[in-house]
Amino acid sequence: MMSVSQTMETEEDLLTCLHIKFYHPQQNYKGLYGLLPLGTRSRHSADDPLRLGRDAQACTYALVDARVSRKQLALHPYRTPQSPDMLFTIQNLSQRGRLSVNGTALGYLERMDLPDKALIRFGEYEMLVIRESGEAKGSFEVEFEVLAVPPSRETCTCVPSMTPVMDTGSCGMISFPGELRVQGPQETDETLMCHS
Repeated sequence: MMSVSQTMETEEDLLTCLHIKFYHPQQNYKGLYGLLPLGTRSRHSADDPLRLGRDAQACTYALVDARVSRKQLALHPYRTPQSPDMLFTIQNLSQRGRLSVNGTALGYLERMDLPDKALIRFGEYEMLVIRESGEAKGSFEVEFEVLAVPPSRETCTCVPSMTPVMDTGSCGMISFPGELRVQGPQETDETLMCHS
């Protein structure tokens, strides 16, 4: 007969940890991460998906950004009979925006297995997720961090986004019907040709 201490998780059990590292080009000017517990590990039950979005009521974690969907994505923990590891799937919960995982686009409600190291992109966000294995079966931890440079540059996974975003230097979405007014280089590595 098993004792209670053998069947329950103890504080000594090593928990699987998802290290989630964010980057947004305007993160220094906006309080995008004000609702995230940066730099501390948070414990979660493995039978509940972890949701990320704009709505702090509907999501486990929220971003302070009107351009993020109310529910952006979900991470679902699971286990297989062949492995003791806790694994995760990622699901796109946004009806209006695509999400990409290591360059693979996911439409609304589509999901896929999350690799041990994944670059997730939605809108202007880049999210590097690294899974650290653990032994516990009933819960896992999440630790959030903000990166100073885009993880795509740091990890050499410069996979082009499925939807090109023009950087015009303006703060809002401005449409120019009928034509596109170009006043300078659209990317930082382009140069203007000056003819005298």
